Amino acid sequence: MPRGHFITFEGLDGSGKTTQIRRLAAWLERRGHATVVTRQPGGTATGDRIREILLDARNAHLAPTTEVTLMFAARAQTIEEVIHPALDAGKIVLCDRFTDSSEAYQGGGRELGSETILDLHRLVCGNLQPDLTILLLPSFEASLARARRRNSRDEAQTGKNEGRFETEQDAFYGRVWEKYREIAEREPERVERIEGDLPIDEVHEQIVEIVAERLVLAGRES
Repeated sequence: MPRGHFITFEGLDGSGKTTQIRRLAAWLERRGHATVVTRQPGGTATGDRIREILLDARNAHLAPTTEVTLMFAARAQTIEEVIHPALDAGKIVLCDRFTDSSEAYQGGGRELGSETILDLHRLVCGNLQPDLTILLLPSFEASLARARRRNSRDEAQTGKNEGRFETEQDAFYGRVWEKYREIAEREPERVERIEGDLPIDEVHEQIVEIVAERLVLAGRES
């Protein structure tokens, strides 16, 4: 059986990743592609427990090295339990965040540097690379405003505050933003950027066009 296809979505919190992944998954299923959707951190029972630690606003004083180590622990578990089995079964995997997020948030935002993150990726993740990465880059002001509204709404509904990252200052997000752009410029064949504060439907149309072309090149569609 041919190997599956691994597509990741990246961007700041509030950039619209979750909405676009859901819409792409539905589009792929309508075209007959078996699709698995997962997320980072999370995606497994172990990963979801780690996610609670990482996103809980009460854990304000996690050391950057603790943070990145937990991120990679959750990622390794998802690769083992979800991503590799799905790819081996010939499925398309859509993942909300992967190592690019660690390079942007911990490498850039926390200033640990790209080299540290990429070394961890090679060691912990076996250097697994996405076939395609969709990088959503609306303005970080718009992204953060949406993320903070969402977290306030979710906290009111569930009592949980998963906004630990949204408490960071604009300088942190400026570094994350610039690191994402650096990654895209370094790996233009893998990373497709969609920039600007665009309507949801327009973003979806651009994503579908990109993915359709990649699937043809991969021999998954004619």
